[in-house]
Amino acid sequence: MDENAVPATLPGALPGAHPAAPFAEHRPHLRAVAYRLLGTFEEADEAVEYVRRTWPARPPIAPGPVPAPYDPTEAVARVCLDRLRSRETHRERPWDPWDPWASGMPNHGGEPGEPPPPTALDGLTPPERLAFVLHDEFSVPYERIAPIVERTPAATRQLAGRARYRLREAEEMPEPDLPRQREVVAAFLTASRSGDAAALRELLDPAVVLRADAAAERAGAANVHGPGPVAEAIAPQLSTARKALVDGAAGLAWPAEGDPRLVFAFTVLEDRITAIDALSDADHLGRLRLQL
Repeated sequence: MDENAVPATLPGALPGAHPAAPFAEHRPHLRAVAYRLLGTFEEADEAVEYVRRTWPARPPIAPGPVPAPYDPTEAVARVCLDRLRSRETHRERPWDPWDPWASGMPNHGGEPGEPPPPTALDGLTPPERLAFVLHDEFSVPYERIAPIVERTPAATRQLAGRARYRLREAEEMPEPDLPRQREVVAAFLTASRSGDAAALRELLDPAVVLRADAAAERAGAANVHGPGPVAEAIAPQLSTARKALVDGAAGLAWPAEGDPRLVFAFTVLEDRITAIDALSDADHLGRLRLQL
């Protein structure tokens, strides 16, 4: 069998999936998807090549249930999501929520071998970026994106909506359920202080990310991904943290007395924490609407 052959898929495959067509016919579309997700052609080509090399052989015709569709766009998206998550934990420079590169400045090439500067998409979490790019730029239905980001279609729609809002698009996020946000953050604080790992797993999304500015990193926070690392990274401050409203959303401030030196802003979707922003830089704190 030709190594470039692609197995047939069932109806409903993502855009770009042409059943039984040679893999080469997919490459321009897949490269475009990977480039928008990763930001460099080198990484895009690596992602597409990885999928080509690991593409499963056509299964033999046999009685029994028909396997679920598996298409190259979804496969490339999963590879890109893994790479984006890895970036979150290996940032070469501190995260800055008000970095000018995160407000829409264009991407451009540098010297050969030099990484390109950040783009507006780099200000999004990996799940936000994937949901926004796949749906808004490549017309992939939320129902098909949801399994990739391990969320429901409704939560995936919210991810894309939040991405649009952060990219200053016209569509805004729905009004948050502040009482429920407070309940989730309070439960997280209680579970952290009591060391209840099971409760933390229920409250933290599997793809939760902690983003720390430079001053927050010096205070002990870190850029990490996943429930365990996120809970561990902020545990030292939680024993003396107090509840707060951060720009109108539920959050925490540390220490318990005096002026806050570290603020945690939470993003909550479907009763789970999907992102925590740790801010300690004086300029960053000065821009927040903080209610203790």
